[in-house]
Amino acid sequence: MSHTITIRQQTIGEGAPKICVPLVGGTHAELTEEATFLTSLDVDLVEWRVDFFEMAEDIEKVKSVLIDLREILGDMPLIFTFRSAKEGGERELSSGSYSALNTAMIKTRLIDIVDIELFNEEQTVKSLIHIAQENGVYVILSNHDFKKTPTKTEMIGRLKKAQELGGDIPKIAVMPKNAGDVLTLLEATNEMKERYANRPIITMSMAGAGVISRLTGELFGSAITFGAAKKASAPGQIDIHELRSILNVIHKNL
Repeated sequence: MSHTITIRQQTIGEGAPKICVPLVGGTHAELTEEATFLTSLDVDLVEWRVDFFEMAEDIEKVKSVLIDLREILGDMPLIFTFRSAKEGGERELSSGSYSALNTAMIKTRLIDIVDIELFNEEQTVKSLIHIAQENGVYVILSNHDFKKTPTKTEMIGRLKKAQELGGDIPKIAVMPKNAGDVLTLLEATNEMKERYANRPIITMSMAGAGVISRLTGELFGSAITFGAAKKASAPGQIDIHELRSILNVIHKNL
């Protein structure tokens, strides 16, 4: 199996990490304005963090925004993400509502990638992956730990489980308490890439201490990095102009 995935014009898993910028507007108008602004920037993918949207529980309202975002973004790959409060998001949904929202947006086929949280009920995860596959939508199967950095073995185990369940792009984001935690994340990333991964993976150490992990994906194995245009969706995201410049320097020297 190839270690890369091509979505529209972007091949994920080769060369420098692709830069993804989140949409975090709270209203329909804010989101369309934000999306229009992003089309003028040097970004590779856009992630709609729908948990920031004030009407996130209204599937028809979400769908209406999605139609407009797809029109504005054109051929730019779009990730649809409802990040739950327990994994650092802005709000919580019941299991049924989470599944219904993601299912409805997958079936529009207006999104390219859906982010599903690994630590949902396994049957929910499997069902959403199946629906995504039926509709030509890729799946990021993710886990976020805002309290700590698990052991290297645990992080590799979570990435392997995401791969085994059928996630197209396993993802883990963790919080460091010291420089050693950042090294542990990078070691886990490198070992996953070298020994187990048969598809692109995303890893990051968050906050200021973890910024280095957002820059060195080409060396250690993380295929997508997240930067901020106006407002960050997670601690440690840096300005996309600085991010692109540093990624280019690293790429030219590898």
